[in-house]
Amino acid sequence: MTTVWKPEENIPIEVTNLLKESHPNYVLAILHVVERLKIQKRTGWLDHDINVCESIADHMYRMSITSMLITDPNVDRNRCVRIALVHDIAESLVGDITPHDPIGKDEKHRREWETIQYLCDQLISKYNKVAAEEIKQDWLAYENITCVEARYVKDIDKYEMLVQCYEYEKRSNGTKNLQSFWKAMESIKTDEVKKWAEDLKVKRDAIFT
Repeated sequence: MTTVWKPEENIPIEVTNLLKESHPNYVLAILHVVERLKIQKRTGWLDHDINVCESIADHMYRMSITSMLITDPNVDRNRCVRIALVHDIAESLVGDITPHDPIGKDEKHRREWETIQYLCDQLISKYNKVAAEEIKQDWLAYENITCVEARYVKDIDKYEMLVQCYEYEKRSNGTKNLQSFWKAMESIKTDEVKKWAEDLKVKRDAIFT
């Protein structure tokens, strides 16, 4: 019999214990969940034998700072920051599933969407319904690319990864084979972020090609 993955069965023990209390501290509960983003290393780097590497939270933090640098006047930078901060929040319970994982794209999406619903409806909304709905809508915007801000953050996700790749390549003096990551440049659509990525690639190629 196949066991169906459920978010409520993968929450930290600290959260399980909190929720058993007569008056649960939901702020503390969600922070315990988010803590897992601070300690989980990004799978793509581990798969390439970079064991001293960034966490999921590290990645989202630098994406958020990058979002603040957007110059396009038609973009709501504040919403970009919000989207960047929550776009990978489901990985706190699901983990960092890469395209090479046997779980598959559809199952990955199901797990992440169910996790977002669980976090927002069962934890965050118990303390702040407005915040819960904002987080859910920001996550959905990113997932479905329903606004220009989500498009920018999608591109910044790729760009930040490339910056990190460049930094790891330099740190290893080019001994790590990270060439495959640079294919992500093809997915960047916005002119501003594309320019950032192209400038980065020129610097990188001047050293490693």
